[in-house]
Amino acid sequence: MRLSHLHFRSMCAVPLPHQRHSCCSRVHTGAVEDYLQAVFALTTEHGAATTSSLAELLGVAPPSVSAMLNRLAVDDLIARPAAHRVELTDHGRRHAVAVVRRHRLVEEFLLRALDVPWEDVHAEADALEHAVSARLLERIDTFLGHPTRDPHGDPIPPRHGHHDEGRPPPLSRARPGAQVLVERVSDRDSTALRHLGELGIRPGVVLDVVEQAPFGGPLWVELEGRRIPLGLQLTDLVFGGTA
Repeated sequence: MRLSHLHFRSMCAVPLPHQRHSCCSRVHTGAVEDYLQAVFALTTEHGAATTSSLAELLGVAPPSVSAMLNRLAVDDLIARPAAHRVELTDHGRRHAVAVVRRHRLVEEFLLRALDVPWEDVHAEADALEHAVSARLLERIDTFLGHPTRDPHGDPIPPRHGHHDEGRPPPLSRARPGAQVLVERVSDRDSTALRHLGELGIRPGVVLDVVEQAPFGGPLWVELEGRRIPLGLQLTDLVFGGTA
């Protein structure tokens, strides 16, 4: 049965009790989960997370970030190897990966079951993910047939076992003559994501790299017989390997 978008949102309108874990003294509120997810994203995408990069990503003031990080350190969820650098501990990474799994499964559910456009599912999942119980999440996983990728090609962590977040190089590094199999598309910019979708650039398509215009000009690619110019802002959002 296909649920309507509004019906699913109404099911999750009343937040469930905050998550409690026997391994932590701190209740895992939505804010705690957001911080763990943000540290995970920054370290896997850029190699490091800092107080300033967390503040920018989460849209909060640096002093608020520092206060939360001090609380997370008490439960051994993060470590501070340098003054402004932040890392997840093994303990923290386990919790962060669980949040990432929930977020990406909700994204896939919103797209496939409710026809939410792929440029909107990230924001909608952010709003809903903290209200989805573990039992409901596993029912969603089963309903979807245990998907391994979300709508943007990001890997969905398994319920148990190792998770590899490995990211292929961005399209901006491709050279003329290459064939690139698109594997992932960043969901950070919904407007850019909508534009890429309208161009047909999604995970699974193969792009023929035709020409790099000089002096900072666009990268020209070919898709199904169409030549498409892509500026650096877009080619940095598309990731893939050799087709």
